[in-house]
Amino acid sequence: MKKISTLLFFCMLAVVAGAQSVTFTTQTLPTSGSNRAVVDMNGDYLDDIVSISQTNVNIFYQQPNGDLIEENITTTNADFTPSWSLAAADYDRNGFTDLLYGNGSGVTFMRANNTGTGFTEISGDEYVFSQRSNFIDINNDGNLDAFVCHDVEPNVYYINDGDGNLGFIQGGLGDFPSGGNYGSVWIDYDNDRDMDMFIAKCGGSVERRTNQMFRNNGDGTYTEVGEDTGLADPMQTWSSAWGDYDNDGDMDVFVGASSGTHKYMQNNGDGTFEDKTASSGVLALSATGIENTPVDFNNDGFLDIASNGNILIGNGDGTFTEILENVISFDNGSIGDLNNDGYMDLFANGIIYYNDGGSNNWITINTVGTESNINGIGARIEIETPSGTQIRDVRSGEGFRFMSTLNTHFGIGTDTEISSITVYWPSGVIDVVNDPNINEVITIIESPILGVDDNSIGNLIVYPNPTEETLNLKNTLGLENAIYTVFDVTGKRVLNAKLTAETIDVSALDSGAYVLRVFSNGNFLTQKFIKK
Repeated sequence: MKKISTLLFFCMLAVVAGAQSVTFTTQTLPTSGSNRAVVDMNGDYLDDIVSISQTNVNIFYQQPNGDLIEENITTTNADFTPSWSLAAADYDRNGFTDLLYGNGSGVTFMRANNTGTGFTEISGDEYVFSQRSNFIDINNDGNLDAFVCHDVEPNVYYINDGDGNLGFIQGGLGDFPSGGNYGSVWIDYDNDRDMDMFIAKCGGSVERRTNQMFRNNGDGTYTEVGEDTGLADPMQTWSSAWGDYDNDGDMDVFVGASSGTHKYMQNNGDGTFEDKTASSGVLALSATGIENTPVDFNNDGFLDIASNGNILIGNGDGTFTEILENVISFDNGSIGDLNNDGYMDLFANGIIYYNDGGSNNWITINTVGTESNINGIGARIEIETPSGTQIRDVRSGEGFRFMSTLNTHFGIGTDTEISSITVYWPSGVIDVVNDPNINEVITIIESPILGVDDNSIGNLIVYPNPTEETLNLKNTLGLENAIYTVFDVTGKRVLNAKLTAETIDVSALDSGAYVLRVFSNGNFLTQKFIKK
Protein backbone atom coordinates (compact mmCIF):
# COMPACT_ATOMS: atom_id res chain seq x y z
CA MET A 1 0.00 0.00 0.00
CA LYS A 2 1.20 3.50 -0.80
CA LYS A 3 0.40 6.52 1.36
CA ILE A 4 -0.28 9.83 -0.38
CA SER A 5 -0.24 12.85 1.90
CA THR A 6 -2.64 15.68 1.12
CA LEU A 7 0.28 18.08 1.69
CA LEU A 8 2.08 17.08 -1.52
CA PHE A 9 1.89 18.06 -5.19
CA PHE A 10 -0.38 21.10 -4.77
CA CYS A 11 -1.05 23.98 -7.10
CA MET A 12 -3.76 26.61 -6.70
CA LEU A 13 -6.83 26.98 -8.90
CA ALA A 14 -8.70 30.09 -7.85
CA VAL A 15 -12.15 30.66 -9.27
CA VAL A 16 -14.05 33.47 -7.60
CA ALA A 17 -17.74 34.17 -8.08
CA GLY A 18 -18.33 37.63 -6.62
CA ALA A 19 -19.41 37.44 -3.00
CA GLN A 20 -19.94 33.69 -3.26
CA SER A 21 -16.30 32.70 -3.39
CA VAL A 22 -15.49 29.14 -4.47
CA THR A 23 -11.87 28.18 -4.85
CA PHE A 24 -10.11 24.87 -5.36
CA THR A 25 -6.60 23.61 -4.77
CA THR A 26 -5.46 20.81 -7.06
CA GLN A 27 -3.42 17.71 -6.41
CA THR A 28 -2.29 15.23 -9.02
CA LEU A 29 -2.95 11.63 -8.00
CA PRO A 30 -1.09 8.74 -9.69
CA THR A 31 -4.07 6.45 -10.23
CA SER A 32 -4.04 3.24 -12.21
CA GLY A 33 -6.85 2.75 -14.74
CA SER A 34 -9.89 4.77 -15.69
CA ASN A 35 -10.91 7.31 -13.02
CA ARG A 36 -14.54 6.61 -12.26
CA ALA A 37 -15.74 7.07 -8.66
CA VAL A 38 -15.59 8.94 -5.37
CA VAL A 39 -17.42 6.68 -2.92
CA ASP A 40 -16.86 4.88 0.39
CA MET A 41 -15.60 1.39 -0.44
CA ASN A 42 -14.83 -0.10 2.99
CA GLY A 43 -17.72 0.97 5.22
CA ASP A 44 -16.02 3.76 7.18
CA TYR A 45 -18.19 6.44 5.46
CA LEU A 46 -15.12 8.30 4.20
CA ASP A 47 -15.15 8.89 0.45
CA ASP A 48 -12.46 6.96 -1.41
CA ILE A 49 -11.16 7.33 -4.98
CA VAL A 50 -11.74 4.42 -7.36
CA SER A 51 -10.17 3.74 -10.75
CA ILE A 52 -10.79 0.68 -12.89
CA SER A 53 -8.95 -1.51 -15.35
CA GLN A 54 -9.83 -4.89 -16.76
CA THR A 55 -8.07 -6.87 -14.02
CA ASN A 56 -7.65 -4.31 -11.24
CA VAL A 57 -9.58 -2.04 -8.91
CA ASN A 58 -7.32 0.81 -7.84
CA ILE A 59 -8.54 2.42 -4.58
CA PHE A 60 -7.15 5.36 -2.65
CA TYR A 61 -8.67 4.90 0.80
CA GLN A 62 -9.27 8.14 2.66
CA GLN A 63 -7.98 8.22 6.23
CA PRO A 64 -9.53 10.22 9.09
CA ASN A 65 -6.64 12.71 8.88
CA GLY A 66 -7.21 13.28 5.14
CA ASP A 67 -4.32 11.14 3.91
CA LEU A 68 -4.97 8.72 1.03
CA ILE A 69 -3.60 5.18 1.09
CA GLU A 70 -3.44 3.34 -2.23
CA GLU A 71 -4.37 -0.31 -2.64
CA ASN A 72 -4.66 -2.34 -5.83
CA ILE A 73 -7.09 -5.26 -5.79
CA THR A 74 -6.51 -7.74 -8.59
CA THR A 75 -9.66 -9.17 -10.15
CA THR A 76 -10.38 -11.88 -12.65
CA ASN A 77 -10.76 -10.52 -16.17
CA ALA A 78 -13.80 -8.24 -16.46
CA ASP A 79 -15.76 -9.13 -19.57
CA PHE A 80 -16.85 -5.49 -19.76
CA THR A 81 -15.06 -2.41 -18.40
CA PRO A 82 -16.94 0.80 -17.46
CA SER A 83 -16.34 2.59 -20.75
CA TRP A 84 -19.67 4.42 -20.41
CA SER A 85 -20.64 4.53 -16.72
CA LEU A 86 -19.98 3.20 -13.25
CA ALA A 87 -22.44 2.80 -10.36
CA ALA A 88 -21.67 1.69 -6.81
CA ALA A 89 -23.55 0.37 -3.77
CA ASP A 90 -23.53 -2.54 -1.32
CA TYR A 91 -26.13 -4.69 -3.08
CA ASP A 92 -25.40 -7.85 -1.05
CA ARG A 93 -25.42 -6.08 2.35
CA ASN A 94 -22.03 -7.32 3.52
CA GLY A 95 -20.67 -3.89 4.47
CA PHE A 96 -18.45 -3.41 1.41
CA THR A 97 -19.27 -1.56 -1.78
CA ASP A 98 -19.91 -3.40 -5.04
CA LEU A 99 -19.42 -1.93 -8.51
CA LEU A 100 -21.37 -1.99 -11.78
CA TYR A 101 -19.43 -1.51 -15.02
CA GLY A 102 -21.56 -0.16 -17.88
CA ASN A 103 -19.96 -0.97 -21.24
CA GLY A 104 -20.95 -0.55 -24.87
CA SER A 105 -21.38 -4.32 -25.19
CA GLY A 106 -22.59 -5.52 -21.79
CA VAL A 107 -22.61 -5.18 -18.01
CA THR A 108 -20.14 -6.51 -15.43
CA PHE A 109 -20.67 -6.52 -11.66
CA MET A 110 -17.70 -6.57 -9.28
CA ARG A 111 -19.03 -8.01 -6.02
CA ALA A 112 -16.87 -7.22 -2.98
CA ASN A 113 -16.06 -10.09 -0.63
CA ASN A 114 -16.86 -10.06 3.09
CA THR A 115 -13.52 -8.49 4.00
CA GLY A 116 -13.31 -5.91 1.22
CA THR A 117 -10.06 -7.43 0.00
CA GLY A 118 -11.30 -8.93 -3.24
CA PHE A 119 -14.05 -8.98 -5.84
CA THR A 120 -16.00 -11.66 -7.68
CA GLU A 121 -16.52 -10.80 -11.35
CA ILE A 122 -20.07 -11.43 -12.62
CA SER A 123 -20.94 -10.78 -16.26
CA GLY A 124 -24.01 -11.73 -18.23
CA ASP A 125 -23.97 -12.70 -21.88
CA GLU A 126 -26.74 -10.20 -22.73
CA TYR A 127 -25.92 -7.44 -25.21
CA VAL A 128 -26.39 -4.10 -23.47
CA PHE A 129 -25.20 -0.84 -24.99
CA SER A 130 -24.94 0.77 -21.57
CA GLN A 131 -25.35 4.44 -20.85
CA ARG A 132 -26.15 5.73 -17.30
CA SER A 133 -26.44 3.04 -14.64
CA ASN A 134 -27.90 3.20 -11.12
CA PHE A 135 -28.41 1.10 -8.03
CA ILE A 136 -31.99 1.43 -6.72
CA ASP A 137 -34.58 -0.81 -5.06
CA ILE A 138 -36.97 -0.98 -8.01
CA ASN A 139 -39.55 -3.29 -6.41
CA ASN A 140 -39.03 -1.96 -2.86
CA ASP A 141 -38.36 -5.32 -1.24
CA GLY A 142 -35.39 -4.01 0.75
CA ASN A 143 -32.81 -5.32 -1.73
CA LEU A 144 -30.86 -3.13 -4.13
CA ASP A 145 -31.46 -3.75 -7.80
CA ALA A 146 -29.53 -2.31 -10.75
CA PHE A 147 -30.86 -0.26 -13.66
CA VAL A 148 -29.00 0.36 -16.92
CA CYS A 149 -30.03 2.66 -19.76
CA HIS A 150 -29.78 0.94 -23.15
CA ASP A 151 -28.75 3.07 -26.10
CA VAL A 152 -30.21 0.98 -28.93
CA GLU A 153 -32.87 -1.25 -27.31
CA PRO A 154 -35.36 -1.09 -24.40
CA ASN A 155 -33.73 -0.54 -21.00
CA VAL A 156 -32.54 -3.39 -18.78
CA TYR A 157 -32.52 -3.97 -15.06
CA TYR A 158 -31.31 -6.61 -12.64
CA ILE A 159 -33.61 -7.69 -9.80
CA ASN A 160 -31.96 -8.80 -6.56
CA ASP A 161 -33.36 -12.03 -5.09
CA GLY A 162 -32.24 -11.11 -1.56
CA ASP A 163 -29.18 -13.34 -1.65
CA GLY A 164 -27.25 -10.95 -3.89
CA ASN A 165 -28.14 -12.79 -7.11
CA LEU A 166 -29.26 -10.42 -9.88
CA GLY A 167 -31.82 -11.58 -12.45
CA PHE A 168 -31.77 -9.92 -15.87
CA ILE A 169 -34.96 -8.24 -17.15
CA GLN A 170 -35.44 -6.16 -20.28
CA GLY A 171 -38.40 -3.86 -20.86
CA GLY A 172 -41.04 -2.23 -18.76
CA LEU A 173 -39.18 0.98 -17.94
CA GLY A 174 -38.34 2.75 -21.18
CA ASP A 175 -39.37 0.53 -24.07
CA PHE A 176 -38.76 2.56 -27.22
CA PRO A 177 -37.55 -0.11 -29.68
CA SER A 178 -34.35 1.66 -30.73
CA GLY A 179 -33.46 2.94 -27.28
CA GLY A 180 -32.21 6.50 -27.07
CA ASN A 181 -31.90 6.15 -23.26
CA TYR A 182 -28.96 8.08 -21.88
CA GLY A 183 -29.25 9.58 -18.39
CA SER A 184 -31.46 7.84 -15.81
CA VAL A 185 -31.81 9.38 -12.37
CA TRP A 186 -34.08 8.20 -9.55
CA ILE A 187 -35.83 10.95 -7.58
CA ASP A 188 -39.07 11.59 -5.71
CA TYR A 189 -40.49 14.33 -7.93
CA ASP A 190 -44.06 14.22 -6.56
CA ASN A 191 -43.25 14.11 -2.83
CA ASP A 192 -45.13 10.87 -2.13
CA ARG A 193 -42.00 9.32 -0.60
CA ASP A 194 -41.21 6.77 -3.26
CA MET A 195 -38.65 6.96 -6.04
CA ASP A 196 -39.62 7.87 -9.58
CA MET A 197 -37.28 7.86 -12.59
CA PHE A 198 -36.45 10.49 -15.18
CA ILE A 199 -34.61 9.52 -18.37
CA ALA A 200 -32.70 12.14 -20.36
CA LYS A 201 -32.80 11.00 -23.98
CA CYS A 202 -30.80 11.79 -27.08
CA GLY A 203 -30.55 11.08 -30.79
CA GLY A 204 -32.75 10.05 -33.69
CA SER A 205 -36.39 10.86 -34.28
CA VAL A 206 -38.46 13.15 -32.05
CA GLU A 207 -40.17 10.10 -30.54
CA ARG A 208 -36.86 8.44 -29.73
CA ARG A 209 -35.26 11.45 -28.10
CA THR A 210 -38.21 12.72 -26.04
CA ASN A 211 -37.39 12.72 -22.32
CA GLN A 212 -39.45 10.42 -20.10
CA MET A 213 -40.69 10.49 -16.50
CA PHE A 214 -41.78 7.25 -14.84
CA ARG A 215 -43.99 7.78 -11.80
CA ASN A 216 -43.75 5.16 -9.07
CA ASN A 217 -47.32 4.07 -8.29
CA GLY A 218 -46.31 2.79 -4.86
CA ASP A 219 -47.36 -0.78 -5.60
CA GLY A 220 -44.39 -2.00 -7.62
CA THR A 221 -45.61 -0.54 -10.93
CA TYR A 222 -44.61 2.57 -12.86
CA THR A 223 -46.48 4.86 -15.26
CA GLU A 224 -44.83 7.06 -17.89
CA VAL A 225 -46.08 10.64 -17.29
CA GLY A 226 -43.63 12.80 -19.23
CA GLU A 227 -46.37 14.59 -21.17
CA ASP A 228 -48.54 15.10 -18.07
CA THR A 229 -45.68 16.57 -16.05
CA GLY A 230 -44.41 18.88 -18.79
CA LEU A 231 -41.07 17.08 -19.02
CA ALA A 232 -41.58 15.32 -22.37
CA ASP A 233 -39.01 17.40 -24.22
CA PRO A 234 -37.22 16.24 -27.42
CA MET A 235 -34.10 18.30 -26.66
CA GLN A 236 -30.70 16.67 -27.00
CA THR A 237 -29.52 15.73 -23.50
CA TRP A 238 -27.42 13.08 -21.81
CA SER A 239 -28.12 13.89 -18.16
CA SER A 240 -30.04 16.12 -15.75
CA ALA A 241 -29.37 17.62 -12.32
CA TRP A 242 -32.28 17.28 -9.88
CA GLY A 243 -32.56 19.28 -6.67
CA ASP A 244 -34.68 21.77 -4.77
CA TYR A 245 -33.11 24.89 -6.25
CA ASP A 246 -35.73 27.25 -4.83
CA ASN A 247 -35.90 25.58 -1.38
CA ASP A 248 -39.68 25.22 -1.46
CA GLY A 249 -39.73 21.52 -0.58
CA ASP A 250 -39.89 19.79 -3.98
CA MET A 251 -37.46 18.71 -6.66
CA ASP A 252 -36.74 20.97 -9.65
CA VAL A 253 -34.57 19.95 -12.59
CA PHE A 254 -31.82 21.39 -14.76
CA VAL A 255 -31.83 19.40 -18.00
CA GLY A 256 -28.39 19.87 -19.47
CA ALA A 257 -28.15 20.10 -23.24
CA SER A 258 -25.55 18.04 -25.08
CA SER A 259 -26.24 20.40 -27.98
CA GLY A 260 -28.68 23.27 -28.19
CA THR A 261 -30.06 25.02 -25.11
CA HIS A 262 -30.17 24.01 -21.45
CA LYS A 263 -33.54 23.89 -19.67
CA TYR A 264 -34.52 24.78 -16.10
CA MET A 265 -37.88 23.30 -15.08
CA GLN A 266 -39.47 24.39 -11.79
CA ASN A 267 -41.66 22.00 -9.83
CA ASN A 268 -45.14 23.47 -9.31
CA GLY A 269 -45.81 21.18 -6.34
CA ASP A 270 -48.76 19.49 -8.06
CA GLY A 271 -46.91 16.93 -10.17
CA THR A 272 -46.25 19.36 -13.04
CA PHE A 273 -43.28 21.51 -14.05
CA GLU A 274 -43.04 25.00 -15.53
CA ASP A 275 -40.33 26.14 -17.93
CA LYS A 276 -38.43 28.87 -16.08
CA THR A 277 -35.35 28.77 -18.30
CA ALA A 278 -35.55 32.38 -19.47
CA SER A 279 -35.76 33.87 -15.98
CA SER A 280 -33.42 31.42 -14.22
CA GLY A 281 -30.12 32.69 -15.60
CA VAL A 282 -28.96 29.28 -16.84
CA LEU A 283 -28.81 30.54 -20.43
CA ALA A 284 -25.70 32.50 -19.49
CA LEU A 285 -23.95 29.11 -19.58
CA SER A 286 -23.44 28.44 -23.27
CA ALA A 287 -21.12 25.44 -22.89
CA THR A 288 -22.87 22.13 -23.52
CA GLY A 289 -21.91 18.54 -22.77
CA ILE A 290 -22.97 15.34 -21.03
CA GLU A 291 -22.38 15.83 -17.27
CA ASN A 292 -24.78 17.63 -14.92
CA THR A 293 -24.89 17.19 -11.13
CA PRO A 294 -26.40 19.16 -8.20
CA VAL A 295 -24.16 20.10 -5.25
CA ASP A 296 -23.79 22.92 -2.73
CA PHE A 297 -20.13 23.84 -3.21
CA ASN A 298 -20.03 26.91 -0.96
CA ASN A 299 -22.29 25.53 1.81
CA ASP A 300 -24.60 28.56 1.66
CA GLY A 301 -27.68 26.33 1.79
CA PHE A 302 -28.45 26.83 -1.90
CA LEU A 303 -27.80 24.09 -4.44
CA ASP A 304 -25.36 24.81 -7.25
CA ILE A 305 -25.02 22.91 -10.54
CA ALA A 306 -21.84 21.31 -11.86
CA SER A 307 -22.24 21.27 -15.64
CA ASN A 308 -19.45 19.91 -17.83
CA GLY A 309 -16.64 21.39 -15.78
CA ASN A 310 -18.46 24.66 -15.12
CA ILE A 311 -20.38 25.68 -11.99
CA LEU A 312 -23.65 27.58 -11.84
CA ILE A 313 -23.90 29.19 -8.40
CA GLY A 314 -27.46 28.99 -7.05
CA ASN A 315 -29.23 31.85 -5.31
CA GLY A 316 -31.76 29.63 -3.52
CA ASP A 317 -34.76 31.03 -5.40
CA GLY A 318 -34.48 29.10 -8.66
CA THR A 319 -32.06 31.57 -10.21
CA PHE A 320 -28.35 31.34 -10.91
CA THR A 321 -26.22 34.45 -11.25
CA GLU A 322 -22.61 33.36 -11.02
CA ILE A 323 -20.92 31.07 -13.50
CA LEU A 324 -17.51 29.61 -12.79
CA GLU A 325 -16.17 28.58 -16.18
CA ASN A 326 -13.72 25.77 -16.94
CA VAL A 327 -13.29 24.83 -13.29
CA ILE A 328 -12.06 21.37 -14.19
CA SER A 329 -10.57 20.03 -17.37
CA PHE A 330 -12.66 16.90 -17.86
CA ASP A 331 -16.44 16.85 -17.61
CA ASN A 332 -17.43 17.12 -13.91
CA GLY A 333 -15.66 14.05 -12.67
CA SER A 334 -16.81 12.45 -9.41
CA ILE A 335 -17.91 14.52 -6.42
CA GLY A 336 -17.47 13.90 -2.69
CA ASP A 337 -15.69 15.09 0.43
CA LEU A 338 -12.11 13.90 0.00
CA ASN A 339 -10.59 15.48 3.12
CA ASN A 340 -13.55 15.20 5.49
CA ASP A 341 -13.84 18.96 6.01
CA GLY A 342 -17.52 19.31 5.11
CA TYR A 343 -16.93 20.95 1.73
CA MET A 344 -17.46 19.05 -1.50
CA ASP A 345 -14.46 18.25 -3.70
CA LEU A 346 -14.10 16.87 -7.23
CA PHE A 347 -11.90 14.22 -8.80
CA ALA A 348 -11.34 14.02 -12.55
CA ASN A 349 -8.68 12.79 -14.93
CA GLY A 350 -6.16 12.03 -12.17
CA ILE A 351 -6.56 15.37 -10.41
CA ILE A 352 -8.20 16.09 -7.05
CA TYR A 353 -9.86 19.50 -6.85
CA TYR A 354 -9.94 20.22 -3.12
CA ASN A 355 -12.59 22.78 -2.18
CA ASP A 356 -10.87 25.49 -0.13
CA GLY A 357 -14.05 25.94 1.88
CA GLY A 358 -15.10 28.94 3.91
CA SER A 359 -16.98 29.95 7.04
CA ASN A 360 -20.41 28.49 6.18
CA ASN A 361 -21.79 25.65 8.30
CA TRP A 362 -22.81 22.16 7.14
CA ILE A 363 -23.85 18.65 8.03
CA THR A 364 -23.23 15.31 6.30
CA ILE A 365 -25.54 12.35 6.89
CA ASN A 366 -24.78 8.66 6.40
CA THR A 367 -27.91 6.53 6.03
CA VAL A 368 -27.83 2.87 7.11
CA GLY A 369 -30.90 0.87 6.20
CA THR A 370 -32.10 -2.14 8.17
CA GLU A 371 -35.52 -2.84 6.69
CA SER A 372 -34.55 -0.78 3.62
CA ASN A 373 -31.39 -1.35 1.57
CA ILE A 374 -28.22 -0.92 3.61
CA ASN A 375 -27.13 2.32 1.89
CA GLY A 376 -30.53 3.95 2.34
CA ILE A 377 -30.68 4.64 -1.40
CA GLY A 378 -34.11 6.02 -2.19
CA ALA A 379 -34.53 7.73 1.18
CA ARG A 380 -35.75 11.34 1.33
CA ILE A 381 -33.92 13.49 3.88
CA GLU A 382 -35.26 16.82 5.16
CA ILE A 383 -33.49 19.22 7.47
CA GLU A 384 -35.06 22.17 9.29
CA THR A 385 -32.99 25.25 10.16
CA PRO A 386 -33.94 28.83 11.05
CA SER A 387 -33.69 29.60 7.32
CA GLY A 388 -36.25 26.92 6.38
CA THR A 389 -36.33 23.42 4.92
CA GLN A 390 -33.86 21.66 2.65
CA ILE A 391 -34.36 18.27 1.01
CA ARG A 392 -32.18 15.62 -0.63
CA ASP A 393 -32.79 12.15 -2.07
CA VAL A 394 -30.13 9.47 -1.50
CA ARG A 395 -29.06 8.37 -4.99
CA SER A 396 -26.56 6.08 -6.70
CA GLY A 397 -25.67 7.34 -10.17
CA GLU A 398 -25.76 11.10 -10.83
CA GLY A 399 -24.86 12.84 -14.06
CA PHE A 400 -23.85 10.53 -16.89
CA ARG A 401 -20.52 8.76 -16.54
CA PHE A 402 -19.21 8.96 -12.98
CA MET A 403 -20.14 7.74 -9.51
CA SER A 404 -20.29 10.31 -6.72
CA THR A 405 -20.63 9.99 -2.94
CA LEU A 406 -23.47 8.09 -1.28
CA ASN A 407 -23.21 10.37 1.74
CA THR A 408 -25.82 13.15 1.90
CA HIS A 409 -24.45 16.66 2.28
CA PHE A 410 -26.17 19.91 3.26
CA GLY A 411 -24.69 23.38 3.54
CA ILE A 412 -26.59 25.56 6.03
CA GLY A 413 -24.90 28.92 5.49
CA THR A 414 -24.72 31.13 8.56
CA ASP A 415 -27.36 29.13 10.47
CA THR A 416 -25.87 27.81 13.69
CA GLU A 417 -28.39 25.09 14.43
CA ILE A 418 -30.50 22.39 12.82
CA SER A 419 -33.76 21.83 14.65
CA SER A 420 -34.47 18.43 13.09
CA ILE A 421 -33.51 15.87 10.48
CA THR A 422 -36.26 13.66 9.07
CA VAL A 423 -35.46 10.53 7.07
CA TYR A 424 -38.25 8.93 5.04
CA TRP A 425 -36.91 5.44 4.37
CA PRO A 426 -37.97 3.33 1.34
CA SER A 427 -39.54 0.83 3.76
CA GLY A 428 -41.98 3.48 5.00
CA VAL A 429 -40.19 3.99 8.31
CA ILE A 430 -39.79 7.64 9.31
CA ASP A 431 -36.95 8.64 11.66
CA VAL A 432 -36.55 12.06 13.24
CA VAL A 433 -33.34 13.33 14.85
CA ASN A 434 -33.77 16.52 16.87
CA ASP A 435 -31.09 19.15 17.48
CA PRO A 436 -28.10 17.37 15.88
CA ASN A 437 -24.67 18.92 16.08
CA ILE A 438 -23.61 20.92 13.05
CA ASN A 439 -20.29 20.78 11.18
CA GLU A 440 -20.17 17.05 11.79
CA VAL A 441 -20.78 13.80 9.96
CA ILE A 442 -23.58 11.80 11.58
CA THR A 443 -24.91 8.31 10.91
CA ILE A 444 -28.64 7.59 11.06
CA ILE A 445 -29.65 3.93 11.35
CA GLU A 446 -33.17 2.99 10.29
CA SER A 447 -35.52 2.21 13.19
CA PRO A 448 -37.54 -1.02 13.32
CA ILE A 449 -40.53 -1.23 10.99
CA LEU A 450 -43.79 0.35 12.13
CA GLY A 451 -45.92 -1.75 14.45
CA VAL A 452 -49.66 -1.27 14.77
CA ASP A 453 -49.36 -0.23 18.41
CA ASP A 454 -46.82 2.49 17.61
CA ASN A 455 -48.32 5.98 17.41
CA SER A 456 -51.83 4.54 17.02
CA ILE A 457 -54.52 7.22 17.17
CA GLY A 458 -58.13 6.13 17.39
CA ASN A 459 -59.80 9.05 15.65
CA LEU A 460 -59.06 7.69 12.19
CA ILE A 461 -62.05 5.56 11.22
CA VAL A 462 -61.81 3.13 8.30
CA TYR A 463 -64.79 1.27 6.86
CA PRO A 464 -65.99 -1.17 5.74
CA ASN A 465 -63.66 -3.36 7.71
CA PRO A 466 -63.23 -6.09 6.44
CA THR A 467 -63.32 -4.67 2.91
CA GLU A 468 -63.16 -6.12 -0.59
CA GLU A 469 -62.17 -3.23 -2.84
CA THR A 470 -62.36 0.22 -1.22
CA LEU A 471 -61.35 1.49 2.17
CA ASN A 472 -63.24 4.62 3.26
CA LEU A 473 -61.73 7.07 5.72
CA LYS A 474 -63.60 9.24 8.18
CA ASN A 475 -62.35 12.10 10.35
CA THR A 476 -59.59 13.16 7.93
CA LEU A 477 -59.77 16.83 8.94
CA GLY A 478 -56.27 18.28 9.05
CA LEU A 479 -54.82 15.65 6.74
CA GLU A 480 -54.08 17.99 3.86
CA ASN A 481 -51.10 16.85 1.75
CA ALA A 482 -51.08 13.57 3.67
CA ILE A 483 -49.34 10.40 2.49
CA TYR A 484 -50.83 7.00 3.18
CA THR A 485 -48.89 3.75 3.41
CA VAL A 486 -50.22 0.21 3.75
CA PHE A 487 -48.03 -2.44 5.42
CA ASP A 488 -48.64 -6.17 5.38
CA VAL A 489 -48.26 -8.37 8.48
CA THR A 490 -44.52 -8.77 7.85
CA GLY A 491 -44.05 -4.99 7.87
CA LYS A 492 -43.46 -4.74 4.12
CA ARG A 493 -44.81 -1.61 2.44
CA VAL A 494 -47.31 -2.71 -0.21
CA LEU A 495 -49.11 0.53 -1.09
CA ASN A 496 -47.93 4.14 -0.95
CA ALA A 497 -49.41 7.33 -2.39
CA LYS A 498 -50.68 10.80 -1.63
CA LEU A 499 -54.09 10.92 0.00
CA THR A 500 -56.23 12.78 -2.54
CA ALA A 501 -59.67 11.60 -1.44
CA GLU A 502 -61.40 9.90 1.51
CA THR A 503 -61.18 6.52 -0.22
CA ILE A 504 -58.29 4.16 -0.90
CA ASP A 505 -58.38 1.44 -3.54
CA VAL A 506 -57.11 -1.81 -1.94
CA SER A 507 -58.54 -4.18 -4.55
CA ALA A 508 -55.10 -5.30 -5.71
CA LEU A 509 -54.09 -6.54 -2.26
CA ASP A 510 -54.18 -10.21 -1.35
CA SER A 511 -56.57 -11.33 1.36
CA GLY A 512 -55.21 -10.79 4.86
CA ALA A 513 -54.51 -8.32 7.65
CA TYR A 514 -52.88 -4.94 6.99
CA VAL A 515 -51.94 -1.73 8.74
CA LEU A 516 -52.89 1.63 7.25
CA ARG A 517 -50.72 4.59 8.26
CA VAL A 518 -51.54 8.17 7.33
CA PHE A 519 -48.79 10.74 7.83
CA SER A 520 -49.36 14.48 7.80
CA ASN A 521 -47.56 17.45 9.33
CA GLY A 522 -45.39 15.23 11.50
CA ASN A 523 -48.30 13.20 12.88
CA PHE A 524 -49.18 9.53 12.37
CA LEU A 525 -52.62 7.97 12.27
CA THR A 526 -52.63 4.17 12.10
CA GLN A 527 -55.36 1.55 11.97
CA LYS A 528 -55.64 -2.15 11.23
CA PHE A 529 -57.92 -3.44 8.51
CA ILE A 530 -58.77 -6.74 6.87
CA LYS A 531 -58.82 -7.30 3.10
CA LYS A 532 -61.30 -10.05 2.21
